[in-house]
Amino acid sequence: MVAALGKKIMEISQTTGEMLALLLETLYYFKEIPRNRASIFRQLYEIGIGTLPIAMLTALFIGMVLALQTGTQLALYGSQRAIGAIVGLSMAKELGPVMTSLLVAGRVGSSMAAEVGAMEVYEEIAALKTLEISPVRYLAMPRLVACLLAVPALVIFSVIVGVLGGAFISDINPVIQVPYGVYFDSLTAALNYKEILKGLAKAFIFGGIIAHVGCYVGFKTTGGARGIGSSTTRSVVLSFLLIFIANYFLTRLML
Repeated sequence: MVAALGKKIMEISQTTGEMLALLLETLYYFKEIPRNRASIFRQLYEIGIGTLPIAMLTALFIGMVLALQTGTQLALYGSQRAIGAIVGLSMAKELGPVMTSLLVAGRVGSSMAAEVGAMEVYEEIAALKTLEISPVRYLAMPRLVACLLAVPALVIFSVIVGVLGGAFISDINPVIQVPYGVYFDSLTAALNYKEILKGLAKAFIFGGIIAHVGCYVGFKTTGGARGIGSSTTRSVVLSFLLIFIANYFLTRLML
């Protein structure tokens, strides 16, 4: 048991060191952003435009369910007029950044791991090195930059749609019965720019986690088609775990 525990600790330490080294190398190549605009814009399109419809649909129903559950309970105490503040703060600070990031991790992070992993397995990355092209600059850097920009933008749309969904349910539900004017008065009184920026800061960091994990797992892929499938699963699981851990510490820091 001691040997197995020590081996696991060594594996975690090695993985952490390798991920940190890859992150530093990726950040170093940020100076090449102007020369890689085409790759970055292509990734932005795939991450942002490709994910936007499902992100907005998900946010709509999250906002509606949040308003329905919370408003029904608040109505028992005659406090349903605060529903706008609760939905707005929840969407902007927690549910919007976290749920959107999890959606991007499942849709885009897994795709990154599979794409980079396939290139590793079929020796395309070795060919890039032979041509003296850095795989980190060519593959990791554009994806990281695109995720850092796209995820906060997706969160903005998700928060807006979620808030509107909550307003719709609050107005039409016979138990809650909070008009749009009262809902948005409560929302604007509680939700200021500082709270919105906290949510966007989380989204920025979560986007970096998604891209970095996807690229790292892709670079470490071995074992043919089976290895590519395993890397896809590993990328999603690791991204989810790191997003939840980071969300706790960021929330604690931003209180």
